Amino acid sequence: MLPFHWVPCDGARHASRDTRPAGGYPTGTEVKTLCGRELAADNSQHAWFWGTCPDCNREAHRLAASRQEAQSRVQKCGRRK
Repeated sequence: MLPFHWVPCDGARHASRDTRPAGGYPTGTEVKTLCGRELAADNSQHAWFWGTCPDCNREAHRLAASRQEAQSRVQKCGRRK
């Protein structure tokens, strides 16, 4: 599982490391985003069609790559035994 979640807010899909409630962030929930902003979530159906925040996308890719590298190192260590 990735260390962030996508959440639409302020006209774009942002990513957040805040704890996500079951069923997603309810509309109006304040979340801190990976681009450094605090925004209110919009859990409407149309909000998921918004474009992705480029700053959140860049940070999300960096976090995902770091996680993948760490998992690869753990797997390599396990094969050495």
